[in-house]
Amino acid sequence: MLLETLLDLRSINLVNFLFVQLLVVVVLLGGLIATIEKHLPSAISQTFRYGKHAHKGPQDRLVSLLEVPKSWFKHFYLFAALWSGAGFYFMINTYLGGKPVPEHVTDFLDIMATSRRSVKTTPTETMVAMVLITLQCWRRFYETWFVQVFSSKLKMNLSAYLVGYIHYFGTVTVILSQAEGFVRHEGYSVPYRFELSPRLALGIAVFIYAWRYQFQSNLIMANLRKDATGKVVSQKHSIPRGGYFELISSPHMFFEIVMYVALHGIIVRNTSVMYVLIWVLSNQTMNAWLTHQWYRENFKDYPTARRAIFPYVL
Repeated sequence: MLLETLLDLRSINLVNFLFVQLLVVVVLLGGLIATIEKHLPSAISQTFRYGKHAHKGPQDRLVSLLEVPKSWFKHFYLFAALWSGAGFYFMINTYLGGKPVPEHVTDFLDIMATSRRSVKTTPTETMVAMVLITLQCWRRFYETWFVQVFSSKLKMNLSAYLVGYIHYFGTVTVILSQAEGFVRHEGYSVPYRFELSPRLALGIAVFIYAWRYQFQSNLIMANLRKDATGKVVSQKHSIPRGGYFELISSPHMFFEIVMYVALHGIIVRNTSVMYVLIWVLSNQTMNAWLTHQWYRENFKDYPTARRAIFPYVL
């Protein structure tokens, strides 16, 4: 009986399961917060909300024990930089170095995405996707450690902290799980040739555009708390202005979605990447909506033409 259970578990695509669980939680709790929050126990609001739009009512003592400083965001970006760097190393070692993927890497991917997985993406698609996600992880590492100014008072639930690890762990795993050379008993083309198609070129262009303007948006927010010399002089919240902030309240979240749309287009045949995209879309949209409501409630002069996350739409 135990053996049958273990065999059943090995047939489950664990990385897909992780993203589905994240999606269910954010859609369920987000939907409750958006519709009937005033009727919910404070523990639910306190768990789901964090940062500037954290729950302001009575605090649940147990939930409070599970809260950590919001500045701990920087921890999972350190993890993301190292994890994506490891994936990038194995990808380069295989496609450019001509070396087989280590057995322990294949075993790990079999555990996370089942041994029944098959090749869906070409070396070029995989290389482009890994380069872009690695660029994103390392830039976010730089921002959170050396640019952003976190309020010393703001906290988040431990679950929100752990979600960051799950997201980047899962995203890199998804990219490699159906890549040529990373699937057991299926080899890859030698010698490797970089074959750029119009679809890949468009995906790269869209990703880099979003990457660049997400960086601009994060700089604008960080500079609200710094003087002209770059010294931190405040931790208070202000209305961001300039760039895409003139259109939407959370351009950094909008461009996060755009980057994952581009990533999906690059490895579109990968059957797991859709789970990643839907999760990012739902999570960023909900957080942007809460942020937009917070700005409108706390600043009487907040620009009425701004939308929450999608220009001219939402």
